[in-house]
Amino acid sequence: MRTIQGYARTAAGRTEVGHIPRIAWRPSLALLASAVVSAIVAACGGDSDDSRAAAERAAQVAEGKQIFRFDTFGDEIQWTDTLRMHEVIGGVDPVTALSVGLKVDAEALPPAVVEGIQGGTIDLTSPATTVALLKLNAVVGVQASVETVGGTDRIMRLGITCALCHSTVDDAFAAGIGKRLDGWPNRDLDPGAIIALSPAIDEAAKAQYRSWGKGKFDPRHNVDGLNKPLVIPPAYGLDGIHRITFTGDGEEIAYWNRYVSVVEMGGQGTMIEPRLNLSITNGTSDLVSDKLPALQAYQLSLQAPSPPPGSFDAAAAVRGKLIFDGAGTCATCHSGEKFTDANTRLHPIEDSVAEPEFPSYASRSATKQYRTSPLRGVWQHAPYFHDGSAATLEAVVQTYNTRRALALTPQEMADLVQYLKSL
Repeated sequence: MRTIQGYARTAAGRTEVGHIPRIAWRPSLALLASAVVSAIVAACGGDSDDSRAAAERAAQVAEGKQIFRFDTFGDEIQWTDTLRMHEVIGGVDPVTALSVGLKVDAEALPPAVVEGIQGGTIDLTSPATTVALLKLNAVVGVQASVETVGGTDRIMRLGITCALCHSTVDDAFAAGIGKRLDGWPNRDLDPGAIIALSPAIDEAAKAQYRSWGKGKFDPRHNVDGLNKPLVIPPAYGLDGIHRITFTGDGEEIAYWNRYVSVVEMGGQGTMIEPRLNLSITNGTSDLVSDKLPALQAYQLSLQAPSPPPGSFDAAAAVRGKLIFDGAGTCATCHSGEKFTDANTRLHPIEDSVAEPEFPSYASRSATKQYRTSPLRGVWQHAPYFHDGSAATLEAVVQTYNTRRALALTPQEMADLVQYLKSL
């Protein structure tokens, strides 16, 4: 039985240690983007403003994709120097890593590695295999610098990217291994359990982190000290929606990207939020601000996934839409093409059927209110409500029927569920 170490090779655009430097890849990407712009403009038959703008937009989205997948914003200072997660991850085997929701990008694996995994000649119970996967830059959302010391590969520095929480894989190769699905929330990921492995955290803090569970994260915990995790939200289907996150704190994705990259990930930059009396600056260099426009452009390009064929009853869904628009009163808030009224209003705490909760998440936010969540792709990201308290769409409908005294019949509720599954 072997580890991947013997198969590892340099892939195009990656260094020998499987880490994409935050500076090194950007000039080459800029040259590629420039070539793409020129090629598209030429293909469109001229130098028109429209064609050039479209080409520049495409180049910006391509740059944002690289940032989303591979840029750590310099957060290695937090994850390596402070939390010492490089020591932890270096001792975790792939089976364990997959069990806490880490994903492997099958497209980053060389053919020999694919054959080794399929044939059982690569040891997925060896921590050395995890290190080798990181060296290949194949672990979604994790960037590592790997060096050979005394004939053994070791993780020297480690950081995380947006993709850790907001990407998953299609499991086409095996459970947890497949093609990337950017924007899909990784509801298998157990961030709290992973953070709790840090040798720099005391036992009381570890107990709080372990209480979060899979697919949940508290983005205020390290700000206010309270503990009420949220489900990881999808990062797709946000184009045209101007209130971001469960509480609508920002009017564009860049707001939340700055908050998460600086406050949560530990990236090098500044986040100031007067409504929370929050002012945080990490480091002396801003590795965040200039990347936000491209990062947002890529996220806005991510469309909500269509429901799989045969996953809902079409006839029941037609009946369910009548309930949605009528007796269910769903369209009162889940209105318009985006199925949300977020662009025109936010809602007081008591409007949420997940409340009262202690502590109330909205009370810890900048707006102290809730946004109506958009419903496109809702079939994909169970559990539901901001706290994940409804395991299924059936539970969502039942909760509304009870809390809002809608008096829907079992058949009407079943039809409404089918309609939601069709979105």
